[in-house]
Amino acid sequence: MSSDKFISQHNIFVHQISRPHGEPLADNFRFVEQPLEPLGEGAAWVENVHFSVDPYMRECMDGDWELNEPLEGRTIGRVIRSNTPALHSGDWVFHRKGWRTYAQVTPEEGRVIAPVAGVPLRAWLSLLGGTGLTAWVALTKIARLQPGESLYISSAAGGVGSAAAQFAALLGAKRIVGSTRNAEKSKILTERLGYTDAFVYQSGKISAQLRDVIPEGIDVYLDNVGGEQLEAAIAAFKDFGRAALIGAVAQYSALTPPTAPYNLFDIVGKSLTLQGFLVRDYKDFQDELEEFIIPHIQSGRVVPEDTVTHGFNNIVDAFLSMLKGGNIGKAIVSIE
Repeated sequence: MSSDKFISQHNIFVHQISRPHGEPLADNFRFVEQPLEPLGEGAAWVENVHFSVDPYMRECMDGDWELNEPLEGRTIGRVIRSNTPALHSGDWVFHRKGWRTYAQVTPEEGRVIAPVAGVPLRAWLSLLGGTGLTAWVALTKIARLQPGESLYISSAAGGVGSAAAQFAALLGAKRIVGSTRNAEKSKILTERLGYTDAFVYQSGKISAQLRDVIPEGIDVYLDNVGGEQLEAAIAAFKDFGRAALIGAVAQYSALTPPTAPYNLFDIVGKSLTLQGFLVRDYKDFQDELEEFIIPHIQSGRVVPEDTVTHGFNNIVDAFLSMLKGGNIGKAIVSIE
């Protein structure tokens, strides 16, 4: 079970060393090099290859992540030494011990990925990972999108947004509207990612913009932003509309508490349903997602869109860029 394929006898971690005040900075992080510790019984050394950087991590910086400790994150790596029969040298493993070059992983902490022809390995961090599962659960379990319905997706060019639009098209949505921050992304939404309509949002005007794009209203909203985007969706909802509340990037780094949407009482008047969820509570739907989506990836109908930053030393920069909208699709750091 053992194989010596280390390229270094040291591990490099990223630690958070201070809490951000507003937008996070590179100075909030530090790279820390340490000698590799002995491999524990029942564990395997995994060389981390692909790292996910995600919006939820900004919220972790405010307290969920301990200072001066290794961080966590979805990661795919290759087993290079093993003390357990459940993990073999060469296995690809999905786990959450990211932000470091090597990780000790037990079978309970990881999931072996069997590569599939025609499917990039990185897809298990995007369409087939937590990002894709979030979009799948939001559409099929929370909002329960029906064929012929119309939906609106905020942060439309991000990881969840780019997955959700493609999934919604497969599920028979009539109109798929997305908002994003610039004209280049807006064009990509409609030309490559399954959106029927897209617009560049302008602060203070989002409700009017959404109404102009889809005056007949929406049935479903996938909220990745909160704030004014949620307000606009409530105004645009038809009666009995449903929203899946996924994230609130508009307030993660806000220096002042967000102002609640002015039209919350419309939830009553229109008999709307707004439900938040955490994807970790829906892991049982992973097989359902893969069974549905993998054939469409292989056929080319669905594209695992991602923005890849190369080099572990660039992981902090990739994270900060993602928070500012520097990615299209899933933001990933790769050492290959």
